[in-house]
Amino acid sequence: MNPPLRIALADDQALVRAGLRALLERQGIEIVFEADDGEALLAQLATQPVDVVLSDIRMPRLDGIDALQQLRARGDATPVLLLTTFDDSELLLRATQAGAQGFLLKDAAPEDLREAIERVARGDTLLQPVSTEAVRARYQFHATDAPKERFSEREVAILRLLAGGYSNKEIARSLFLAEGTVKNYVSVILEKLDTRDRTRAVLKAITLRVI
Repeated sequence: MNPPLRIALADDQALVRAGLRALLERQGIEIVFEADDGEALLAQLATQPVDVVLSDIRMPRLDGIDALQQLRARGDATPVLLLTTFDDSELLLRATQAGAQGFLLKDAAPEDLREAIERVARGDTLLQPVSTEAVRARYQFHATDAPKERFSEREVAILRLLAGGYSNKEIARSLFLAEGTVKNYVSVILEKLDTRDRTRAVLKAITLRVI
C-alpha cells in the first residue's frame, strides 16, 4: 500500500482551511502543515517538505502566485496546485508562467480535487478550469502563428486530453492507442503549433480555436 500523499495547505481563511483539511483527510491525504499566507507557506516549506502544495491564489501580504515564483526562484520544484474562486484567464496564465502544475476552481467536486492532487503529484499538468473564450481574449497570437497544417480529428482529441493534463499513457488508454503512437501524435501536434512545450501548445490551440 502506498503511503498517503503529504500536502501543505495555504489559505487566508481559517474556515476554508478547516473544510479542506477535513475533506482531504477523509480521503486519506495527510496535511503536513497549514499557512495563512504566502510568506508563512515559504517559511514552513523550507523545513517541512511535502509532496504537493495546495494554495489559494488570493491571500494577503504574499499571494499564491508570488509565493510560487519565490519557491521556484530558490530551486524548490514541489508541485503546486492553485485554488481560486475566480474563473479568470489572467490568473491561469500567471499561474502557468510562474510554474504551477495545476489550477483549480474552489467549487470543484471533492473527487476532482483529490484526483487533481494525485495527478500533479505524478507530474501531470491541469489546465482546464477556465473558459476557453476568456483565454482566447487574453492570450492572443498573430495570423503568422496559425498552425502550419490542419489538425485531424484524432489530433484534436489528443489536444483536448493534453489540456486536461493527461499523460501519454493515460491518453493511450483513453483512445485505445499504443503509448508510442500517442507520443508520435504529440510530436506532430507540437510541430504544427511550432512549440516545444505542451502547456503553451494547449494555450495556443485554445486561442487559435483548434480546441
